Amino acid sequence: MPGLNPVRVWAVAPRPADRYDVAFLEDERERRWTIRAPRTSAAGADLENASAVVALLARRLPFSVPAPTGFVRTPEGRAVVHPFLAGRSVDLAAVPSGAGLAGDLGRVLAAIHNVDRSVYDEAGLPAYDAETHRQRRLAELDRAAATGHVPATLLRRWEQALDDVSLWRFAATPVHGSLTGDRFLATFDDEDDASTGRIKAITGWESARIADPAEDFADIVALAGTSTLDAVLTSYASHLVERVDPHLVQRAHLASEMAIVTELLAAVTAADRELIASYAATLRDREHDADHPSLRVLRSVPAPFGAADETGKDPGDAVAVGSSESASEPTQGFDTAHFAALDDDEDADERLGGAEPTEAIDLPAELARRRSSGQTQD
Repeated sequence: MPGLNPVRVWAVAPRPADRYDVAFLEDERERRWTIRAPRTSAAGADLENASAVVALLARRLPFSVPAPTGFVRTPEGRAVVHPFLAGRSVDLAAVPSGAGLAGDLGRVLAAIHNVDRSVYDEAGLPAYDAETHRQRRLAELDRAAATGHVPATLLRRWEQALDDVSLWRFAATPVHGSLTGDRFLATFDDEDDASTGRIKAITGWESARIADPAEDFADIVALAGTSTLDAVLTSYASHLVERVDPHLVQRAHLASEMAIVTELLAAVTAADRELIASYAATLRDREHDADHPSLRVLRSVPAPFGAADETGKDPGDAVAVGSSESASEPTQGFDTAHFAALDDDEDADERLGGAEPTEAIDLPAELARRRSSGQTQD
């Protein structure tokens, strides 16, 4: 990239299942950059699709996205350089109710779903109408059942929901497709008051497509308290161009529950015995844990709001920042959101890997040190 002369670099120690290698740079003009390189050809294809759509979305959304400014060819596909996006990742379980951060979550979700479909079509992203989406879910469940790792109780539960065609009458919309809390980057007027937070950026667009808008609510309905979810949905409905469909929350609960099925199938495809065993054990545990938040009853929900939290959990005024362990499944790729606390202040150098302000990290040595000490994420 002409004019980009790096003077410092910070390593992101990878986890075995991560799909991307990531590093942060600072150039001689004190500009910060993020570099993401795919580890496999499949990850490279997903990154290519994400780069295409975020380039088109950059001027159409009321928040920042990792719009690419440079590329370099690697054997697995093109690595992407984009400006560093400042902010803190959001712990969805700690978002307080009210019109602050919860309301802003609803606003940005509506902004994504209001995007003209032609933008996604231009980027060449896949599109699935309601029935196609339901059939894909059924096929996924059939493949999962064939592995022998999904308990019969869970299979019956999910099959019943997928066979109820009344739940699957929705208008397909542009979606992000992977909205875990670490995809949201927020800034706060008061660092001790989460209600002052505003979403400044959303990352991780590799799963973007035209599909069920409920997919983007999966983690929110699984983790947020009742009043927080109502605040998100109220704001979402007020900003959405179309009417919210009455079964959005039910399908979001189902998407949340079935997320582990997707991860199990990915582990089976990769022949990763350790991950397969881990997911199988989790599914067995959930079969017997009726109170597990991912096994809430898929009951009728008053349209278009009103998802009750059967645990009675309401996080109150907990600060919803910087939780790197609450949102990510083991196989999710690294993203700048995992290191989102690197905003521009005097403490940034300490958070950017502990380097002195005038020192550049020796990448191989630093990675070896972190791996040997067990530091694989933070």
